[in-house]
Amino acid sequence: MIVKDTSIWHWAQVREGARIGQRCNIGKDVYIDATVVVGDDCKIQNFATLYRGLTVGNRVFIGPHACFTNDEYPRAVNPYWKIVATKVEDGASIGANATILCGLTIGKNAMVAAGAVVTKDVPAHALVAGGPAKIIGWVCDCGRPLDRRMRCGHDGKSFPELMPKRKPRSRARK
Repeated sequence: MIVKDTSIWHWAQVREGARIGQRCNIGKDVYIDATVVVGDDCKIQNFATLYRGLTVGNRVFIGPHACFTNDEYPRAVNPYWKIVATKVEDGASIGANATILCGLTIGKNAMVAAGAVVTKDVPAHALVAGGPAKIIGWVCDCGRPLDRRMRCGHDGKSFPELMPKRKPRSRARK
């Protein structure tokens, strides 16, 4: 089901049973498998592949050639195959050529760098990069990096809940 005000560019394939929300922009040659759910106001760039079991929240950006998997033990023929669900929460961004393994959650407003290989859950507001992806920083709702006080230099928002927990200082014995 595709809701009004959504643009789907040429050669994109949206399988029967997929659901796409309002005001989305689906790029050229995107593949959206059956049962995939895409929220409102999402932008899915050219050649992205979204396989069964994926749920995408609202205001999510998915870059070109990003790939979501849905099989933990892929084989050409597997009588025991089952779909493993993956979730992308509201406001997250997935960079170009990122690969997201199945069974994970990409947290609210998190950012996955281009080319990252995501093998673990990504917490809300985390910036992950590399293969395997590791947390290299934190981002604001607006997508810009937070300073070490977890404050955004662009809009001034503060995220004290993201501050690292300090270990209590041990007292030296004499």
